[in-house]
Amino acid sequence: MHTTIPTALLPTVRALQRAELTEAEIYAHLARQAKPEANRKILARIAEDERRHHAFWQRLTQTAERPSRLHVWVYLLLARTLGLTFALKLMERGEDLAQHEYERLREIQGVESIVTDEEAHEQALIGMLHDEPLEYAGSIVLGLNDALVELTGALAGLTFALANGRLVAVAGLVTGIAAALSMAASEYLSSKSELPEGATRTPLKAALYTGVAYIVAVAVLITPFFVLANIYLALASTLALAVLIVAVFTFYISVAKSVKFLPRFAEMSALSLSVAAITFAIGWTLRAVLGIEV
Repeated sequence: MHTTIPTALLPTVRALQRAELTEAEIYAHLARQAKPEANRKILARIAEDERRHHAFWQRLTQTAERPSRLHVWVYLLLARTLGLTFALKLMERGEDLAQHEYERLREIQGVESIVTDEEAHEQALIGMLHDEPLEYAGSIVLGLNDALVELTGALAGLTFALANGRLVAVAGLVTGIAAALSMAASEYLSSKSELPEGATRTPLKAALYTGVAYIVAVAVLITPFFVLANIYLALASTLALAVLIVAVFTFYISVAKSVKFLPRFAEMSALSLSVAAITFAIGWTLRAVLGIEV
């Protein structure tokens, strides 16, 4: 075992030193906000471990490092807006990448205990993770999936049938709001009939998550038809936004639930775009058959 750092590895060690201090700051801030008390204690203990790891590296490098304030701010914002689970899981991904660097440093005396601590942190976090947005993830997926598939299809069909951006936008907005209310009502009734005994998930919240997810998707997807004069450019923009929504939400789920991103993203994107292509063809056919002139 070595007690000093090889010169070639010094930049790597200093980066790890700074990362440990940054993570200590993040965990300490999250601990002050966390509920219940058990979660607060787990996060506070991890923060102390990270500070101890930073002190270990500082003794070896004889160099003071400062935490990355940008990283601290970003993770606290993510925890506040997207939930504690998402923020911690995303941090965990970064720590998994750091494990590769630790493997190169195992010959340094004391590094083995840091690796053990990091593995213990991961297990402790798994036991405490629970967020309301994740509990209702199924309802959010239901709202987004239906909005993306149904509305992109409807907008594509209306684009060729009406050939008027304002008309398409208004028709899409009315269709979207009606569909959102319908989906929310369906989710309420479905959740109410299938809710297991003692569950914390409530039918009303499930309906709200579904309805709000649908409305948000509707607002994003119809915006190009209000702001762009070229209706076909508006449709292309809407389809691009649909793919972006799929990517963002799929990334959220893949991080928070530790599932693979690419298969889910490819499946949902292909479904939305396929439905849009089919309904665009239907709109073109109806316009030609009925002799509609706009």
